Amino acid sequence: MATERIVVIGTSAGGLETLRSLVGALPETFPAPICVVMHTAPESPGVLHEILARSGRLPTVSVNKSERLAKGRIYVAPPDCHLVIEPGRVRSTKGPKENRFRPAIDPLFRSAAQVYGPAAIGVILTGNLDDGTAGLGTIKQLGGTAVVQDPADALYPSMPLSALQHVNVDHRSSLADLPKLLVRLTANPPAGAGEFTVPDKVNVEVNIAKEQHPRDAGLEAIGEPSRYACPECHGVLLQLVDGDRVRFRCHTGHAYSIDSLVAGVDEGIDAALWNAIRALEEATLLMQRMASLLPAGGGEEANQLARRAEDVRRQSDAIRSIASGREALTAKA
Repeated sequence: MATERIVVIGTSAGGLETLRSLVGALPETFPAPICVVMHTAPESPGVLHEILARSGRLPTVSVNKSERLAKGRIYVAPPDCHLVIEPGRVRSTKGPKENRFRPAIDPLFRSAAQVYGPAAIGVILTGNLDDGTAGLGTIKQLGGTAVVQDPADALYPSMPLSALQHVNVDHRSSLADLPKLLVRLTANPPAGAGEFTVPDKVNVEVNIAKEQHPRDAGLEAIGEPSRYACPECHGVLLQLVDGDRVRFRCHTGHAYSIDSLVAGVDEGIDAALWNAIRALEEATLLMQRMASLLPAGGGEEANQLARRAEDVRRQSDAIRSIASGREALTAKA
């Protein structure tokens, strides 16, 4: 098991400028590897590592399959891949989405806790919703250090606020003070370094992120079936309990906090409303077109089609008004 330090950082909305500022202030002698997950779209061009490399003095790489961990080097999750830590290495995987994202923060943090235990330092930066809270809790559970950007200092405070609410955080830091804090933390050996026990639940979830089949990994042993369906694949969600928090995973492996599950349901509602509008609009166009194709003087048949088309158009307009005016169930990630 690792005894040297590792720093793992998670961010979402507002993360690019925050990371640039942080990386730009780190010394080239930084004594630990740094692994970074920022929520990105699958179709992102994958240039975060290039931006961070230009922002500071530390070499930065996008992890393609597997990289050896080295002090003073930054490792970035590529688009549509998780980052997971293994002894002496970091690798990218195509494990199932967590909290509606791949890359997600929780898989990186859990795997860092699994391998490094008390030597892991987890950092939550700006972002919406609560990805990273569960993973940061695992780092603390295994003796590591939890650091959170001060919500008052964050461009988007939801992720830091969630971490502060649910995790016994060691350090609450402004962005300006964070580089010096990380230098100080990595310069000192971890308290309680040595052997540590990794709970079965952590091993199960790390293995799922590493692409093991969830049932083979032991998912059914760590959760109970719930009444809810996965917004992604519509399978039954298993309910997992972490201290005062409830999370969910389906048999495919998709994972959700309560906030991310509500956000996923919200996206489904939005999609259903607009699909209904599309279907009604197509029905309107079809009946209007059919009415126009009837022989001249089509009489009552044409009039009936026109009336039905107008009724369907009113239904479409009513649903469009609901879809356009409804408020989201939760903040966007």
